[in-house]
Amino acid sequence: MPSTRVVASRWKPAAGGPFLSRQRWIAAAVIVVIALAAVWGVKSRSRRDAPRYRTAPVERGPIESLVSATGTVRPVEQVEVGSQVSGTVYRLFADYNDRVRKGQVLCQLEPSSFRARVAQAEAAVARAEAAVKDARRQLERARELIVQNYVSQAEVEAAEVQLEQRQAELKQARAQLQAARVDDENSTIRAPIDGVVIARAVDLGQTVAASLQAPRLFVIANDLSQMQVETRIDEADIGSIHPGLPARFTVDAFPDFPFRGQVAQVRLEPIVEQGVVTYTTIIRTQNPDLKLRPGMTANVSVLVARSDDALKVPNAALRFRPPAVGKARGGLARAEVSPGGRGARAGGSEAARGGLGREDSRDGPGSESREAAGARGGERGSGVGTDSSGEAPGRRRRMAQGRDGPWRGRAGMRAGGSPADSGAGIEQRLKPGSVYVLRDGKPVAVDLEEGLTDGAYTEVRSGELHPGDLVVVGLEVTASGANLQPPPGMGGPSFGPGGGRGGGRGGGGRR
Repeated sequence: MPSTRVVASRWKPAAGGPFLSRQRWIAAAVIVVIALAAVWGVKSRSRRDAPRYRTAPVERGPIESLVSATGTVRPVEQVEVGSQVSGTVYRLFADYNDRVRKGQVLCQLEPSSFRARVAQAEAAVARAEAAVKDARRQLERARELIVQNYVSQAEVEAAEVQLEQRQAELKQARAQLQAARVDDENSTIRAPIDGVVIARAVDLGQTVAASLQAPRLFVIANDLSQMQVETRIDEADIGSIHPGLPARFTVDAFPDFPFRGQVAQVRLEPIVEQGVVTYTTIIRTQNPDLKLRPGMTANVSVLVARSDDALKVPNAALRFRPPAVGKARGGLARAEVSPGGRGARAGGSEAARGGLGREDSRDGPGSESREAAGARGGERGSGVGTDSSGEAPGRRRRMAQGRDGPWRGRAGMRAGGSPADSGAGIEQRLKPGSVYVLRDGKPVAVDLEEGLTDGAYTEVRSGELHPGDLVVVGLEVTASGANLQPPPGMGGPSFGPGGGRGGGRGGGGRR
């Protein structure tokens, strides 16, 4: 019996055993969950900290290099009709929009005073003719008397001199009569050319004073079916402009209707206003339906060069540089624009080290188009003057193009493209550049040579790029989830209000 109790006590389980086992399993499970959560958090944070790139595809298509400006629509032949004499408007025979023929009477000044002067001059001529006849008789009498020795030779010579004086007075009187008749004729204002009256500056009873210069009475346009746009091209772009280049323009009255023309003349006379040098350029165009009217403001684009099948990348891709290793204080990944990047050297200063500007954090093909559109609206009449930053438009535009010396028009010509004749004396060379292609989630630098640019895209003349490749145009988010944007006025491509000179394409200026 005692042995039986010993065996029973040997197999009796310890108090609380199963409960302790469950605690161990629960503790192990909690530890595993915590470890997994920690790993997941680290990886998630790592993914959040990693830069995320915005990309745009490499495309193939047409690209144009344009020089843009604003100008004024004018008739090809326009004449201001004035008056050579002073007087009061007596009658009007023409009004606005009237078609007139050459020689047609437009208005007449009060004729009574002019006719009185003619009559006075005629009387003076008659008096001079009588004096000549009398002097001639005196000379003949003196010659007869000298034969009989009744007069001296001196008296004969005096009679001859008197006759010559009377003849001179007669010529003077006749000249005055002719002048009086001319004034009387000029009191009737006639049309010098065939055309349309587009302006009238006189009314009945108005006094016309022509003492110092001929006052303007009418403006006549010869043929409104032939018009021209008088625009001013900045000195930065004038080297690419020559007669024969095609142009297109729009006017505010028909913003969706493009008019086409051709450069007819590039004048050599410089126009300097506030230190900005421009040159007047004449663009001829047809106006068969008379949509264009004198004085309209035209937004002109001159086609300097064109490529119909170009491999092109967004300009933002040429400016982009990947983030540097490490984080800036506050968690923003630093992204630098190299001094050789688009616009850094042209802007005259390095982009700020945080310098992917407000525009770069958003720009792709769409925002580049917005930049180009903003550039188109900048200058009326070629934009003589300066902007709020104090920069002249020509210099600002060179910075806005992001070019190292070449500007938009000239860059296209150097690239070898031309719609007609590229023009003699323009050097043709390519500009090296680089973009970053996203491969396996990482940006890889690809060197290339740039050709034409239209302000939004740039032609790729050589380089390891193919249609469909994704090029990096900017960063999407930072470690904190905010867009990577430096404070206004720092670096970047923005050159609008508050923008710096660091890299820029501006919001106003030429394409």
